[in-house]
Parts: sequence; C-alpha cells; structure tokens
Amino acid sequence: VEIAPFTLFDDPKNVDSKKIRKIKRVLKKTGLDFVGFHWLFLSPKGLHITTTDLTIRKRSWDHLQRLVDIAGELGGGVLVLGSPKQRNAIGIPPKEALKYLKRGLSKIAQYAVKRNSTILIEALPKKYTNIINTLEESKQLIQSVNKVSINGMFDFHNCADENIPWPELIENNYDIIQHVHLNGVNGCYPSTKNINFIPAFQKLSDKKYNGWISLEIFHKPDNPELILLKTRNFLIEMERKIKLVKEVK
Repeated sequence: VEIAPFTLFDDPKNVDSKKIRKIKRVLKKTGLDFVGFHWLFLSPKGLHITTTDLTIRKRSWDHLQRLVDIAGELGGGVLVLGSPKQRNAIGIPPKEALKYLKRGLSKIAQYAVKRNSTILIEALPKKYTNIINTLEESKQLIQSVNKVSINGMFDFHNCADENIPWPELIENNYDIIQHVHLNGVNGCYPSTKNINFIPAFQKLSDKKYNGWISLEIFHKPDNPELILLKTRNFLIEMERKIKLVKEVK
C-alpha cells in the first residue's frame, strides 16, 4: 500500500517507535506490503521546498528527511515528490526554484540510500505547478542530480502537457520510470470502457517493467473495497489481453 502520510500523522517529527510498531502491526495483520509515501508535504501546513525563505526551506527538507527515515523503518520504499503547491516557484523564476530543488535532492540523496528508499520526481501539468511539467523535464532534473536514490515515475493522470501517446512516453523515458500511478484522466479508478490502456500496458510488459502499479484516485469513495476489486479485475483483464496480443504475434 502507498500511503499519504497525513492520513497517519500530522507531523512526522512526532512519530515515535511506538507509532511505527503500530503501523507495522497493521500492515502485517492485513497482509499488506509498504510501498511508500505520496502527498509528502500536505501536513503540517506552511512547508515549501523551493522558497527563498531559508527557514521554511530547511524545515521542509528536514520534514522530507524524517519521512525517508520512517519509510526506512517500514522496510524502505518510494517517496513520490509531487506536491505542486509546495514546490511551485513563487516570486522567483522557475529556473531559480529548480536550483533549490536540485540542491535539496542532492543533499538528501545519500540519506535515502541508507534508508533503502528512493525519491521519485513526479511530472505535473502546468495547471498544478510551474516547474517539472513533463517527463522530459523530470528526466533532466534527475540526470543533473545524478544520484541512484533520485529517480522518476509515470502517472497516467498527469500527462496533460505531453504531446505524444502513453506508449511513446514510456519508451522515451523508461530509464527513469521506477513506479507507476494508475488512474483515469478524470482522477478516478481506471476503466477499459473509457480509455484504451492496453498499448501502455503492452509497452510496460515489453520493457519488462517489474515495479509497483499503484492505484491513485482523487476522491474518497463510498465503497473502497469495491474500487479495489474493480481495479484488481482491471489489471487481470490487462494481463489477459496482453497475453492474447503476444500469442497472436
């Protein structure tokens, strides 16, 4: 399971060993593996990783380091760095904000290695943020940092600023895709009735992708179990159709 930290605690600096043991017990009891964290900077309020305010910026990166710490305690995992509002360039050119982002990632990279975790840069459309809007821009940042614990991911929902189809995006950027967020373009659970996902999943299969495919939806469902069941059935159907395509070939 991929967890939004604010659903478990308000501030990671207040999370003690007792809390971590409790999370571990719940994961074990339910038979779930810890995949990682996303929505990293929603709580506590006031965090911003590219601000010119040194105090706020340091507090924000310290916050991320503590999340890396907790991820390590839970066995290690991915930390998806989306957080559009908390990375947005405000009052400064985007290039300057990117410098702060690169500097922060470079400093935290080795610590993430020690905690068996990877920070993944998530490209987000311009309607959400003014830096890192495409996978190509994400790749440029990742390559400039050049650390094994700083990588990228693919999100079906966040391709609004891309100008090529999903399969080509995956092909062109596969070297930085370590994680996949699955959703429809409307932010709901995926459905083959609405969009043809098969070519993208075929490409992931051809590339021998073996990472997690994590459902991410942007609303609180009335029946979470039903959504999970439908998503499971969707993935089974994808596997079946890809297998049929391979048999035809």
